[in-house]
Amino acid sequence: MSAEMLTRSLHLGLQEIEGVDPDAEQEAVLLAYLVLLQRWNKTYNLTAVRDPGQMITRHLLDSLAIFPWVGKGRLLDAGTGGGLPGVPLAIADPELEVTLLDSAGKKIRFLNHVRRELGLPNIMPVQGRLESYVPEERFESVVSRAFTDLASFVDAARHLVGPETRLLAMKGRYPEAELGELQDDVRVNSVEELTVPGLQEERHLVIMSLIV
Repeated sequence: MSAEMLTRSLHLGLQEIEGVDPDAEQEAVLLAYLVLLQRWNKTYNLTAVRDPGQMITRHLLDSLAIFPWVGKGRLLDAGTGGGLPGVPLAIADPELEVTLLDSAGKKIRFLNHVRRELGLPNIMPVQGRLESYVPEERFESVVSRAFTDLASFVDAARHLVGPETRLLAMKGRYPEAELGELQDDVRVNSVEELTVPGLQEERHLVIMSLIV
């Protein structure tokens, strides 16, 4: 797929996502991030998705599909990997303060390069594990695209959660069994069905909080 086709595919996809309204410069930065992801992926194995067109759909648009529910303030992207969904969200909203947490040093090295190369002062890569991470301030939201189940995500993030903190878990199919395994102090605020432009697969966002 040519650069022109990739640009058009991203632009058209972004138009279908509620609340996302990037200008031409932000769209260019999103594509520049994709180029860096592809380049470093050859050595660092950051993602199994290697086709650029699929990366737009499965990485950029999939990440930004949760944009309407992210809100403002400080966001922790737990187990961010190559920066998903945190980097696309930070590009789409420069006022969002995004901490990118991952235990793999090579991924944090990549994300530090992204921060410098793309001039993104609102992302902060941090090496560490969610269950042992102790930040200086609480986050308004904690998001994860990588945890295997909802209960494990909640347990690992429990020490970071205050009365107003929201836990955002990105899932594929509606996670009925996982919802039934949550502890009694977990409030499921909503389960949003997501539409990712160009992707014919189920996507959901589980929004939770703790009763504290």
